[in-house]
Amino acid sequence: MTAMPGAPAELAMSIAGGWVPSASGRVLEAINPATGKVLATIPRGDQADVDAAVQAGARAFPAWRDRSPLERAAMLSELAALIDANADELTMLDVAENGSPVREMRNDARIASWTLRYAAGLALEVRGQTVPSDATRLNFSLREPFGVVARIIPFNHPLVFAASKIAAPLVTGNTVVLKPSEHTSMSALRLAELAEDIFPPGVLNVVTGLGSEAGDALVRHPLVRRVAFTGSAATGRLIQSHAASVAVKTVTLELGGKNPIVVLPDADIDDAIDGAVRGMNFTWQGQSCGSTSRLLVHSSLREEFVGRLAERLDALICGDPADEATETGAIVSRSQYDKVLSYIDIASRDGARAVAGGGPADVAGLPDGLFVRPTLFEDVGPDARVAQEEIFGPVLVVLPFERESQALEIANGVAYGLTASVFTRDLEAALRFVRGAQAGVVWVNDSATHVPGLSFGGVKDSGIGREESLEELESYTQIKSVTVKLSGRSPA
Repeated sequence: MTAMPGAPAELAMSIAGGWVPSASGRVLEAINPATGKVLATIPRGDQADVDAAVQAGARAFPAWRDRSPLERAAMLSELAALIDANADELTMLDVAENGSPVREMRNDARIASWTLRYAAGLALEVRGQTVPSDATRLNFSLREPFGVVARIIPFNHPLVFAASKIAAPLVTGNTVVLKPSEHTSMSALRLAELAEDIFPPGVLNVVTGLGSEAGDALVRHPLVRRVAFTGSAATGRLIQSHAASVAVKTVTLELGGKNPIVVLPDADIDDAIDGAVRGMNFTWQGQSCGSTSRLLVHSSLREEFVGRLAERLDALICGDPADEATETGAIVSRSQYDKVLSYIDIASRDGARAVAGGGPADVAGLPDGLFVRPTLFEDVGPDARVAQEEIFGPVLVVLPFERESQALEIANGVAYGLTASVFTRDLEAALRFVRGAQAGVVWVNDSATHVPGLSFGGVKDSGIGREESLEELESYTQIKSVTVKLSGRSPA
């Protein structure tokens, strides 16, 4: 698997415990977005490869289902230990392929192993219940796995998603076919390599390729009755449609966001500025579904707040992702880079004014890198495209308001509903916002924090289902209700 630096590696997919090229022989290039250099080639899997992986998962399922939950949990913990032991290598794979700073990707490696252990610790909490009735019956429910589960993950946290998104289905007795982003497949393949001596063949399979080919074939496969996707709302809607065209499937979606961060007039300005920088996730170039990309500031604070925030953004170090000093790195791919710059151009043509950033960044020694300065726009209306559409890049827009009710109206005035944040010293105002915000996750005087065990997920076009909690594990099971009729006779 590992072949950096030097000539590009020719990587293979993990199917049925073996390593195989695509059936068609076609490949995709894994490119370092900071340098423009080809790191490796990965198989361009399609329907034939997906079918092989699903069939492998189906063959492995009965034996995997019948193992005890604690045995499955122990295997997840063993994989977590291997991630810790290989954290430096996994970190650098993500740095090279994803473009985010090494400090962030190193933390991702820690989160990856922790999430596996967390799921393992919940193994015995996924349970049915008994329902009382008269003495002639015993009534209870069981939670049973689906079978082969499809997990399709995005590019922004490659290792974290590869590890965390397989944890819940595996510990509950499902087998998994994982499809990583075509832009960031290397750490997922390395994870499968680490796992090959832990899990029986076919329990975990990794198919690489394009979403429109391998991803779509996985969604449509008739043996896959449980699909989970993390990515854009547009793709999520396609997945719902394509899955339903084949069979009745259980589909959960963790999708995009155009998330508000609201600063009320009594807020602690220093805390709120820190929250705006942290919430926008500039340390991975704003490429996060939870990024608070709409900054709603009370008009009485706007001038001071925006001025100080602009200074903070201009001071962020944009540089080589492998440099420990770098605070914001490269956009993951040429297509995403062009998309971000197109939105910056749209905002400028619509009359918005960039008070920080506003275009590409020049990084010494990396002339082919896909770098964009952290950008802050003023003079943006709530209905402007840059205030309504998810950019998935380092672009934050300022939307002033006068009244608390107006802030809530603007906050809810988009198709999305993933996260929301409010900064205020007024507890009643905070709770009014919590109650009124159309979002699956709400922070008060905080942003971007994921609390273990507290469900993460959205409403409206931001998705269906919840993750990072016991609810996620339960979602990979189906309830079977059982009634046992007893004789009702007294014992002799």
